[in-house]
Amino acid sequence: EAEVDGTLASLASTYSPENDALYDGTSRSGLRIVSFAPILRNKIFPLPNIIELLMDMGSWGMGSPVEMEFAVTLSVLPSQPKEFALLQLRPLGLSKEADPLEIEDVARNKLLCRSTQVLGHGISSDIYDIVYVDVERFERARSRDAAYEVMVFNENLVSQHKPYLLIGVGRWGSLDPWLGIPVKWDQISGAKVIVEAGFKDMEVDPSQGSHFFHNITSFRISYFSVNSMTQDGFVDWEWLRSNPVVEEKTFVRHIRLQKPVVAKVDGHQNKGIILKPEQGFGR
Repeated sequence: EAEVDGTLASLASTYSPENDALYDGTSRSGLRIVSFAPILRNKIFPLPNIIELLMDMGSWGMGSPVEMEFAVTLSVLPSQPKEFALLQLRPLGLSKEADPLEIEDVARNKLLCRSTQVLGHGISSDIYDIVYVDVERFERARSRDAAYEVMVFNENLVSQHKPYLLIGVGRWGSLDPWLGIPVKWDQISGAKVIVEAGFKDMEVDPSQGSHFFHNITSFRISYFSVNSMTQDGFVDWEWLRSNPVVEEKTFVRHIRLQKPVVAKVDGHQNKGIILKPEQGFGR
């Protein structure tokens, strides 16, 4: 479709299996490969120069490396101008994924959560407070009420300078209140580890923190996505309910532990675990 449209000619090279060679453009028969060669080599559009200029300006303005999203219109008609549009520019969250981290095999009964869809890298071992939206209590028609309850707990814990583990159902920050909990970032800003679990009655594709990606990377927050319907990880809801609550509302509960939970995230292997405390309740 892109070739018929004319867009591919400006972006692709052609691989010729007969002589095992790669040629710029799409004039030959063979396999198309998006290489940007016509732009980079033949300079039909000054993309590298524009990107270099904006990256330099952005890094200077924000005082840190930046990441950029952009779009380009490459008209096939000479009479129509080519256009570059800057969509988004934001500080680049510098990660510590070079640091080695091995997640050991742990018996399920010792884990609060396991996931093979995670963001972040490292270990969080100072979390005594847990705020969670109970999967059995949650009503999708009242997701805004749940978001408000989460906000109240968040404000309280932030004022006490207590980082916490946040567990919910559906997508955190969803624009569609039927697919998750429509919080804004400032309503969950005190969370140090966030878990996004599935609904009990339907499957929703995980957001993996896409609504808060910049905040998650900048503040080094660990983000777990769990889909219990496909057995892709789990949350031990029964263990959560077995803990005495500090405070509870219609959909959301706050518990405080005597010893902290430990979250381990391996960004290389895209997996993570949250270990239950060794023993004890209350603090």
